[in-house]
Amino acid sequence: MKKLILSLASLSILAASPVLVRADDKTADTTTSITGEVIDMACYTDHGACGEKHAVCAKTCIESGLPVGIKDADGKVYLVIGAHKPLNAELADYAAKTITLKGKLVSRDGINMLENAEIVKP
Repeated sequence: MKKLILSLASLSILAASPVLVRADDKTADTTTSITGEVIDMACYTDHGACGEKHAVCAKTCIESGLPVGIKDADGKVYLVIGAHKPLNAELADYAAKTITLKGKLVSRDGINMLENAEIVKP
């Protein structure tokens, strides 16, 4: 009987304990479309470079293999990758241009990523 009471007490303590879950950690399969500017993550992260003035540099950086991303109209930035491969070759010509991508949206520890991304043709 004492073991049963201790077990029940332990369960009630565990049930009452708060579980810490980060609201921005999304691991479920969520396919979505994002429209925004194609950016090179290196220059954007380093000094906020984006827009038409940065188009030539962004294209060069993306072509050279630096990480590529997309910045939506609200300013949220997503790292972009294909199906277990970079999309740099496909996205370099879109540097500093607005396009729509679709893919699986995931976030972890403040990093947003669109994986298995594909360009949505207009």
